[in-house]
Amino acid sequence: MKFPALLAASLLSVSALAQQLPVPLNLQATYAKGTRSATGAPGPNYWQNTADYDIAVRFDPATRRVAGTVDISYQNLSPDSLRQLQFKLYLNYYQKGAPRAGRIAPEDVNEGVQIESLTLDGQPQDVSKLRIQATNMPVRLPKALASGRATKVRIAYSYTLNKGSHMRTGEVEPNAAFVAYFFPRVAVYDDIDGWNVFDYNGSQEFYNDFCTFRAAITVPRNFVVWATGDLQNPDQVLTKKYARRLQDAERKDAITSIITEADLKRQDITAANAENTWRFEARNVTDFVFATTDHYVWQASSLVVDPATQRRTRVDAVYNPRHKDFEEVVQFNRQTVQAMSYTFPKWPFPYSHETVFDGLDQMEYPMMVNDNPVETRDDAITLTDHEVFHTMFPFYMGTNETKYAWMDEGWATIGEWIISGIIKPGFEDDYGIAPYAKGSAQEFDVPITTLSTQQSGTALFLNSYPKPALGYLYVKDLLGDELFTKALHTYIRNWNGKHPMPYDFFNSMNTGAGQNLNWFWQRWFFDGGYPDLAIASVTKTATGHDILVQAKGTKPVPVDLTVTYTDGKTEKLHRTIAVWQAGNSSVTVPVATTKAVKRVELGSTWVPDKNKADNVWEGK
Repeated sequence: MKFPALLAASLLSVSALAQQLPVPLNLQATYAKGTRSATGAPGPNYWQNTADYDIAVRFDPATRRVAGTVDISYQNLSPDSLRQLQFKLYLNYYQKGAPRAGRIAPEDVNEGVQIESLTLDGQPQDVSKLRIQATNMPVRLPKALASGRATKVRIAYSYTLNKGSHMRTGEVEPNAAFVAYFFPRVAVYDDIDGWNVFDYNGSQEFYNDFCTFRAAITVPRNFVVWATGDLQNPDQVLTKKYARRLQDAERKDAITSIITEADLKRQDITAANAENTWRFEARNVTDFVFATTDHYVWQASSLVVDPATQRRTRVDAVYNPRHKDFEEVVQFNRQTVQAMSYTFPKWPFPYSHETVFDGLDQMEYPMMVNDNPVETRDDAITLTDHEVFHTMFPFYMGTNETKYAWMDEGWATIGEWIISGIIKPGFEDDYGIAPYAKGSAQEFDVPITTLSTQQSGTALFLNSYPKPALGYLYVKDLLGDELFTKALHTYIRNWNGKHPMPYDFFNSMNTGAGQNLNWFWQRWFFDGGYPDLAIASVTKTATGHDILVQAKGTKPVPVDLTVTYTDGKTEKLHRTIAVWQAGNSSVTVPVATTKAVKRVELGSTWVPDKNKADNVWEGK
């Protein structure tokens, strides 16, 4: 169908205004090529590459050796002929001499991923000629891979999983491991940078293409495997009782104990072979990971995430029974998936399961979470909902976490703030806000849109987590829930399963909201400055009082006032960031009562005011 003329004109107007944001020349080029558009939607020439992965891997928990093969059918959907393929060997983070943002234990330094053989379209290659550069492995192609063509790669490889120095992957404890980034993969080749050749040093996170993964994971008897994707052969690897429990969990709202402590003692869970091969399949996801152990309990439930289709998602908690803080995690997982589907971002949870595994990190992966034990119930709530929320950002949206961490962690942070209060009514989770108030206006406080690859330490934390989350929250407050959801859904519809850049987000939000939000995007995401409000005066008028609020900083933040009257009653007044749109440095907030005012206090949990000493006015 055609767009109505008025709507089309409105969108053109919004997109034209959106170009007022400062766009670097290399990103402007995407508009010229037609791969991106000023409305925020993919351009008519948008493309992205993909691959099918068939992985066969054997993991020995006793020696921690990972060995296997990966068969890759890589499709070049770009307009370019590719003279080489760029591979990622993320586990070379542990290789001797590799660049690292942090330290690792000497016993975890190793020789890295060993490439034992490599074939291209069936032709063996001389692996001694590979020039592996830490986590990057370029492979020259005998013949250029033309646009629209595919090539087949087979790699045999092995490495030793780290025992300690747990950086998003590794042994958790004897006979329990979370195994991530465990196979060579083709890096992203995109319309912005070409090949993604940023070294993984443990600081910035990941950027991978949407692919299909089929994995055969072989482990010893009594070891259960959880992984990205759907288990294809439960009846072959689980005994009948446990396969039936898993099936029950996938169709019931109630919590099912698939594996209990008593079951662990019986050791009758897996098929009675010396080794079992667990087969999984996942389509249109950006990564594949697995976890395995012989001594964790497994709780599961499921819920309808899409009323239109009645599609269900299974939620799991898999943990060492000694860790009592995990006993409610299956509930927190379920409540998070429910809130994501029906409240925020109000989009049906996109995958068939979400498994939270008791590990040694706080890290997300498609359909999997590696969470460490925590001390309090509040910590368990916030950690669970934060990591599960990552399902949407970055995995469903395919963002480049390496360059744009704020497009990933900022969303998980606002998701944590909102959903924690749903799981525990009245709970105000203020993760990251106090550190931003303290760190703002310091020399490390650079703009959010500074590339993550150019940041570290406190700067990277602030620009990845609280600062963008506050920006999203303030726009949500400005637009209201309904219009904000419409704008956010415009972005999600445009870019799920693709690779959005920052301007795709800003422009999609402008288009979805039907208004130009660039005044805020510019000042919050691009400019320097800091948030700082003050009460300049409280003046009595004929109808009440006028409270003059001054913006001493340049970051636009909401105005929240608590007025206490001499009779002991209080009143709360709120103004959205709209009051600063004109660039004014002060705003008057009227109080429509002639009652005597005893005290006025400025601020809220969600405003990281730099200097709170001038936020209180006391009546005489």
